[in-house]
Amino acid sequence: MGSYSILIGLSIAVILSYLFDVVARATRVPSVLMLLLTGIALRQAADYFNFTPNIPTVVLEIFGIIGLIMIVLEGALDLKLSRDKAPLIRRSFLAAAFILVVQAVAIALLLQAYIGASFQSCLVNAVPLSVISSAIAIPSVANLMGEKQEFIVYESTFSDILGIMLFNFALQENFAQGISIVTFSLDVVAVVVVAILSTAALAFLLGRIRLHVKFFLILAFLILLYSLAKQLHLSSLVLVLVFGLAVNNADLILRGPRLHRWLHPEQLAAELHPLKSITAESAFLIRTFFFLLFGFSITLSSLLSGALLLQGILIVAVLTAIRYVYLRYIARTDLVPELFIAPKGLITVLLYYSIPTKHHIGEVGENILFVVILLTGLLMMIGLQLTKREPEIGEF
Repeated sequence: MGSYSILIGLSIAVILSYLFDVVARATRVPSVLMLLLTGIALRQAADYFNFTPNIPTVVLEIFGIIGLIMIVLEGALDLKLSRDKAPLIRRSFLAAAFILVVQAVAIALLLQAYIGASFQSCLVNAVPLSVISSAIAIPSVANLMGEKQEFIVYESTFSDILGIMLFNFALQENFAQGISIVTFSLDVVAVVVVAILSTAALAFLLGRIRLHVKFFLILAFLILLYSLAKQLHLSSLVLVLVFGLAVNNADLILRGPRLHRWLHPEQLAAELHPLKSITAESAFLIRTFFFLLFGFSITLSSLLSGALLLQGILIVAVLTAIRYVYLRYIARTDLVPELFIAPKGLITVLLYYSIPTKHHIGEVGENILFVVILLTGLLMMIGLQLTKREPEIGEF
């Protein structure tokens, strides 16, 4: 395939993704579902014409990592902190933590009863199926207003971060021993310290750089810090979340004459709008190619299995039932659309690819991931359809 043919294909993919976003605003059908289905259709067409390019898994993983960073940063840059929002943040954190842990343990016990593998291996495989994907949830609730939107943004972001922490905890060699809690606590303290120091450094650079090109340099530093923290098995999404919140709330966080002298919160406020714009554009682009490639990696014939569909329906039913019990009887909050918006997606795939070989379970593979992602996406579409429409300002 020639270079111009590749450029034509990439351009069409971006245009289609934009059109899907427009259709999603009008129909409330998540654009991610349309991208996944388009990827599957392209795979079917490629198989029909005996043209199946080999796309390495590492390419999909790289797109996923960068996309996750951009989407969490985009969500954090839209969140304003204030004293009156403390109950909302606390409520979303408790929902993310409780639902994640209970769902992961329930799915792990289900897998152990069905397969007979060790509980640790089952838990490692269950965590990716339990994490809410902020990469899907945040863009999908862009049309919601007020506290409902903020709750979903906070909850999905917390779920991503806590999911990675729980995943790393389950992978520890001393998982079943008391020392694992000590090790885990030290990791949490370490990532918080690194997050604060790295955020201060990045904010200093953002306020001091005078060259025309600055935002992609900041994003490159952010990706570098994320990757280094990940190599140390730290929950590096905390770095992204703290940086986004600090930049968007500089007037609240950066108080005191010393911080004002070094970090210049007024300059950070001036840089906020272009940073938001570049982050949103980058997140859109990376999300487009990730979900198209993931859909392309799935063969339709492998999905046409009654047993596979039943397994996916059972997993989603357990996840939804636990979420319903928490929201209805413990949190005593609204069920629409909160009950339905708990999609699985990018973070699910990334965590699955991070599972060591010794913990792999044959019954949990890309196909069951796709079925769960598709079913939770359909549930999210139902929840969005049930939500009252808000007046929109300018579609294009």
